[in-house]
Amino acid sequence: MIDRSHDLSITRQAKALGISRSIVYYLPQPASAADLKLMRRIDELHLDYPFAGSRMLQKLLNREGFETGRLHVRTLMKRMGITALYRKPRTSKPGDGHKIYPYLLRGLAVTRPNQVWAADLTYIPMARGFCYLIAVIDWFTRKVLSWRLSITMDAAPCVEALEEALARYGKPEIFNSDQGSQFTSHDFTGVLLDSKIQISMDGKGAWRDNVFVERLWRSVKYEEVYLKAYESVGQARTSIGKYLEIYNRKRPHSSLDDRTPDEAYFKLEPLQQAA
Repeated sequence: MIDRSHDLSITRQAKALGISRSIVYYLPQPASAADLKLMRRIDELHLDYPFAGSRMLQKLLNREGFETGRLHVRTLMKRMGITALYRKPRTSKPGDGHKIYPYLLRGLAVTRPNQVWAADLTYIPMARGFCYLIAVIDWFTRKVLSWRLSITMDAAPCVEALEEALARYGKPEIFNSDQGSQFTSHDFTGVLLDSKIQISMDGKGAWRDNVFVERLWRSVKYEEVYLKAYESVGQARTSIGKYLEIYNRKRPHSSLDDRTPDEAYFKLEPLQQAA
């Protein structure tokens, strides 16, 4: 966007683009080792206490020996994409012209594959940094239809995951997500509208509206991520990919009558019964 070799000065280029000159010179700083350790613990506490905001998390961290203030906890939570999960009134309008769609799943009996899909994004700690995992799942069978690992929280990897799921598995009747800017973006909702899929969005901060994706994150983190210390995004991608393959093909779910997500999605019988 800014061409440093252009005859036009950087100040004039920034003015023409309508951005602050300070943004042009800003270089993002990596998180410190202390912050990475703190973020890892915030992520763990968030799984156990999803209703906890920055005030409660700061008190929990202080009890464990972390000396940190509430504002710093809030800053890290924002960087991680974490918010306290509880029902909040819709008192604010969506920014950037993004439309918020109503929640369509309340009282709906989800009884078959491809009736409802859902998507979400979560923070993934690594040994020297962090990244974000995006997944699209089938609501009824818990099958992970597609996923992406990204170093940013923008919409592009979310759109890629959505397009891959549609290409491989057809389309659902309803697609549910939270109100994150990635999922309210025109790029993301445009794919759904073009495919004539009904769009459903959680109530703001209401984790129960997308509970099956939250359960997936808990499984991924406790059974895979927290047991590892990924040295790179590539290593994380390979290791998480292997886990999700096992999750889909081999991990039985009691809610699916001990079938795996693949068995439930493709309407297969468990191997021991077929044998």
